[in-house]
Order: sequence, then structure tokens, then C-alpha cells
Amino acid sequence: MSARRDLPQLPMVYHSRGSGVGSYLVQRAAPYLPPWLLTAGTGLASLPAHSLWADSAAASAGLTLASAALTATTWWAGKTTTPQRRLHSAVTVAAATSWLTAAALAGPTTGPLQSLYLIGGPALAVSWNIRQMLRTKPGQDGEPAESSGGLLEKVGLAKTMVTGSTVAPNKATFQLQLPPGELTADDVAKAAPRLASALDVSPTAVRVHPDPDSHARAQVTIVPRDLLKNTTPWPGPSAPGGSVAGPIVVGVYEDGTPAVLYFPGDPAKARNAMHLLVMGMTGSGKSEAALVALAELVSRKDVVVWASDPAKADQTLGPLLPALDWAALDMPSTVAMIEAITAAIPARTKWLAKYGYKQWEPACAQVQADGSPGMPYLVCWFEEAAKTIRETDDDVFTGIGQEARSAGISLVVSLQRASGTQISTDTRASLGSSWCFGVRDDRDAGFALPDEALDAGATPHAWRDKRPGYNYLAANGVPEDLWATPARSYLTSREALDWAVTTFADVRAEVDTTTAAAARQAAGSVFTDRTRHPLTPSTPTAARPAGNSRPAPAPAPDPDGLDDADDEMDEAEELDGIDPEQPLAPVKSVIRFGTPDGRARRTVSTDEARQAMADLLEEFEAAGMAEVGPKEFMDHCDRHGRTRGWVSGQVAAMVLSGRLQETDRPGRYRIIPQDQRVLAGV
Repeated sequence: MSARRDLPQLPMVYHSRGSGVGSYLVQRAAPYLPPWLLTAGTGLASLPAHSLWADSAAASAGLTLASAALTATTWWAGKTTTPQRRLHSAVTVAAATSWLTAAALAGPTTGPLQSLYLIGGPALAVSWNIRQMLRTKPGQDGEPAESSGGLLEKVGLAKTMVTGSTVAPNKATFQLQLPPGELTADDVAKAAPRLASALDVSPTAVRVHPDPDSHARAQVTIVPRDLLKNTTPWPGPSAPGGSVAGPIVVGVYEDGTPAVLYFPGDPAKARNAMHLLVMGMTGSGKSEAALVALAELVSRKDVVVWASDPAKADQTLGPLLPALDWAALDMPSTVAMIEAITAAIPARTKWLAKYGYKQWEPACAQVQADGSPGMPYLVCWFEEAAKTIRETDDDVFTGIGQEARSAGISLVVSLQRASGTQISTDTRASLGSSWCFGVRDDRDAGFALPDEALDAGATPHAWRDKRPGYNYLAANGVPEDLWATPARSYLTSREALDWAVTTFADVRAEVDTTTAAAARQAAGSVFTDRTRHPLTPSTPTAARPAGNSRPAPAPAPDPDGLDDADDEMDEAEELDGIDPEQPLAPVKSVIRFGTPDGRARRTVSTDEARQAMADLLEEFEAAGMAEVGPKEFMDHCDRHGRTRGWVSGQVAAMVLSGRLQETDRPGRYRIIPQDQRVLAGV
């Protein structure tokens, strides 16, 4: 009467109200039906048995022996389970077979047999139902969890017990207790591919997280559907004007959680400053992800970015060049940048020690007690670093990687393959964090990701270059249980990058005098005469703080179309050749300054803009619209004062929250009514 427990199935989502309720009730009642079905079957079996064997002495002896044998077999088979279950099973079998033997010989309605059946049968069934309910809490009352058997035994994890589970609409998590001395968490990790095959899901859908406190326990996470298959536009800076010490949001995990990087350390959270290895084959999307991270950085107030790309020059970094303090786009300037960083490390650490800082923190960027200017954080980003290493030395970044953290410097090295022939093992070891995109094979994955992530089920080689932007983040500040969780970086547009570069020009910090002096001494004119890329002329610029060393933008044209020389013309020269009697020429165009009603447009906050988007969606739904897209929202852009990129990001967020659903047509989304969202559990 007991059933072996298997991994529970993921719950189905029903969109029909009637069928959903009925199916739900059947699904919940099904585990409790077997004892009742066996009770009913025993009663029905007594009727033909009595008609066949009522007057047979041989049948009487046979039924008695069979009853005893079944009871003994049950007791023998229960020696591997708990004493309580063994006794309960044996008593149940003994009672059922004894009653069936008596009913077959004397008749089910003879004497007390009928009352024994009507009272004892339901009592035994209810007793097994009680055990079934108590088994939902493994370990209760001293009873250990039941062996999962079935599926786990099939994949080589026999005797493993499921001690707990959590099931969400697209994610199931199981806590496993392994047989001590027979299996370890490593065996569960090795069985993950077989488990994915048994469940008919992708290799990346099954991940294993060992328990740090016990090698006989592990957690298995199963995500059957890929929610990252559609790209998400970059929604804009996550903390514009904030500190670089905050999280740098670069994408989303499969459950919609933001994927973040942390550059400076945080002693309160025991987090070190980050050096980052970025790796992925051509076409894996790592350069696009770099643009997202850099766009976030240039919107912060206390960080300076030096970036190098001697292979592609401005092909990748081009949109962000005006926001970079130093862009090295060839080998000579890249070598000079490395020398400048090396020289800046001791100068910056000396400055930090002078003002009593053990490591860089946001207060370092502020004016100090003696009135001296602060020192911003420094991020040194090397794109296509394989060329730099190949033409200099495979240890060129080792010293920086080992010493720069304490100086408030983060080193980022991006290349396609971090093998021993491309980068030294010492450098790779000093880059403690990794951001891994699609790679060619599992050997390449081992160059970027730690063993903990690979053992937990991280398989970037399953993506190769077929899923651009998919990545794993095994970085400082990222919980270890997320190291093997797939994420996807945001997708940026040139317009969005231009907007970020221009909008936050007055927010970005300038390189401090300490770092600049060290760089000038080490790199000479390569640093002092470095190209300072102007802001895009076609984009309006905000005023920048005094002392900004970037080239000043061209002066804005006079509203009347007159230059300074025209202002010096006397009245006679202005009126020369003009006949005051002639009619004025017809008006061809009107240039309007300010809003049509003459009032200044009110600045809309981010929260107000998001609420406006939600209100618009409700208006569309009330008007009977079934599908919407960014176009419909942009038709009302004056109400929220945001760009198309921001609007697209909010539409993507509505998809993740279940408010909208993708259709077969690109850029069109179906509005999900509230009642369907409730039934779907959203």
C-alpha cells in the first residue's frame, strides 16, 4: 500500500477556469486514493472467492497458508525501511488477508465479518492517508525521508532521498540526502547530464549545488523552459549619478533577477575589489555585454575608465569614446597605458595611506579634510587582450592583477580563449572573477569558470556562438548558487549609448592629480597628448563642471542666426538695400522655443514614468486592445518623457512579470487579462 516517491512533476498552468479547478482537485486527491482502492478491491474479491471455495477444505488450507506467507514476506521486505513502516505494513497485510480468507470460506456478510470490513477497512485506509500526509515533512517524528527511487535510481543515485522541494512555475528545487559513505555531491554533479536526459530538458536546465556543510547533501535545480531566448533592451543606467561602489547591472538571470557586477570592495560585506576575466568565442556577445557594463560605469560619479582595444580600434568602443578618460586604440598607446597603470599603483596606495584608507571607498572621491581633491576609482578595461599579450608578454598583466586591488583599481581582461598559450596561469589566477560567454568546448569552459560552477552544471560550451549574450557570472559579490545560473546581457543601441555619454557628461569624474602625475611620468606625451574625443556634435550637451579638460563644444548658434560680427554692424549697414515698402516674404517654417503653451515641461521621475507605462497599458486593455508594442507607448511619449530604448526595456519587464506575452510577430505582445494571470500564478 506504500508507493515509492519520485521527483514531483512541475505544475501545469491551466488557462481554463473549470478544467483548472477539476484537474487541481484530482491531482491533489490522487496520492491518497490507493489505500481506498485496495480496500474496495478486497471486499469485491471476497464475493467470487466465497462462491468458489466456500465448501473446499483444500482452499481453506491454501488461503490460510497464503495469508501467512504474504504477512511474512511483508515483514521480511520491510527490513530496509523504518520499524514503524515495517510494522504498519505487516499489520495491514495480515488484517486484509485474514479477513479475505474468512470471507471466502464463511461469506463476507456472515457474523462480524461485515462489520469488521466496514469499520476496519476505512480505518486502515485512513491510517495510510495519515502517513502520506506526514511524509510531506521528511524527518518528522523521527522518521527519515523516503527514498526517491525511480528516476534517481535510473540515473545512478540509488538510495538517495528527497528531503525537501520547492516548485515554482518554471523552476523546481530539490534537497537530496545521499547515502552516507556510498555517494557524494560529486556523484550528483556527474549524474546531471543523465538527469537532464531522463527529464527531457536541455543540458543547461539541470544544476547541482553541493551543501557546504555536508558532502552527503546536495541541491538540484531544474529549469525546464529557457526564459532568456528573447533579448532584453538595455533599460538605461541602473543608478545614474550614483557611486561605482553600487551594483553594475549588466543583464538578467533566467528568473528575471538582475545580473550585477561589483567593482570596488566592501569590507562590511567581506568583499574584495574585483579583477575580471571576460571570455567567449567570436559571436558569443561579450563585446556587446562590455558596452553595457561600460555604459553603466560612465553614468557613475566617482569612477574613471581607461580602455584599450588594439585589435578593433574604435569598432567596439566607438560610441563610448567621448566618455572615456583614456582610450588606447593601438599597440604603442596600449603599452603606455599598462606602464601608466603600473606606475599609478604605488602612487594611489600612498595617497590612500596618507588619508587613512585601507582600501578605496566612496569617501575617497570626495574632497578630503585638508581640502585636497579626492581620488576616483579607476577601471582599466582591455578588450581583445590576446593581441596585447601576444605582442608584449604573457605576464604583462600579472603584476597589475596582484597589486592593483589595494590601489582602488579594477583590471578587466577580455579575450576569446584564456588558455595557457594565450595568458599566463599566474595572471589568470590573479583575475579572481570571471564572466564567461559561449565557448567552443568544455576544456575552454575550464579556463574561465571555477570548478564549483562547472560541477554545479555550468555548460557555456552548450551555447557556443548560437546564443549571443548568454553568460555565467562567477564574480566577487555574486552568491555561489548563482555561478551556474545562466544570465543574458542586455542589448544596447547606438542611440542609447550616445544618450548615456551625453546625458551624464556633467556627472563623470576627471582623473585625479595623483594618478595623472604617475601616468605622465611613466607614459609621457602618450598620456598628456592622448586623444580626447568630443561629444557627438548632433546631440545637445549639458554644461560640464569647471576644470573639465575635454575640448569644449562649439559655441551654440545665435537664435537670430547672427554671429558676433553681425552684432557689430551699425544700423545703416543692417538696413542697406532693404526696401521698407516691399511686403514680407511668406513664412516657410516656424521655430518654436519651449512648450506650445509657454510653460516649462515638468521633469518626470523614473517611478512616475513607470507608473505612466502601467496606466497606459490599463487604458489599452480597457479600450479593447489585445496586442500592443513599443510603438503604442511611444505615441504617448510626452506623458513619460523617456526614450524609445527605455520604453522597450519597460515592455520587456512587463513580459517578465507576466503582464504581456510574446506573439509570433516581432515587437508585438499580447495583453494578459488579470484573471488569467491569477490562474497562472503570476
